Amino acid sequence: PYRMFTSRAEYRTLLRQDNADIRLTQKGFDLGIASEKRLIRMRQKLQKSETLISFFRKQSVKPEVANPVLEQKESAAIRQSDKVFKIFSRPNITMEDVLQFPDVKDFVDKEQFDDETIEQAEIQIKYAGYINKEKNNADKLTRLEYVKIPQDFNYSQIKSMSLEAREKLNAVQPKTVAQASRISGVSPNDISVLLVYMGR
Repeated sequence: PYRMFTSRAEYRTLLRQDNADIRLTQKGFDLGIASEKRLIRMRQKLQKSETLISFFRKQSVKPEVANPVLEQKESAAIRQSDKVFKIFSRPNITMEDVLQFPDVKDFVDKEQFDDETIEQAEIQIKYAGYINKEKNNADKLTRLEYVKIPQDFNYSQIKSMSLEAREKLNAVQPKTVAQASRISGVSPNDISVLLVYMGR
């Protein structure tokens, strides 16, 4: 039940409030509780944010353009042209900072991105590393749904697993490794030990 709260759920970096519409509007529409207008608006927001992110990935900025801005923010200067995406990924660099780059400002003005779209793109860029890592973990867990655990498996024999994990796994007797990983008190390290023990 505690997983009803985003702050206690697995992969909470993916379950953010800013992307709730992107995650849920299609499902809501399929169930008849979200309008087509709302669905279209969500798709437009997603498309526009992806357009902005793609531009940041492709667009380079020269040292003579970037360094005055970086100096103002006491951020390390660049010695050669670098991608806007990489510069913007720096913790202390904001959207206002990169909008001082003429090419970026021209593109944003031309495309007329709204604040919501810009915010979505900014979060995707700033937290790209964390988001990708969590997606990989989620994909890994999905694969573990198909890894069956033998019936009446005796976890007490796995001495390298934590005592709490052994006790809880023996009590619950999960059917798959993915189910085991969702039990409170069973750590990722315990799951790794279990997989090794099972020869995976």
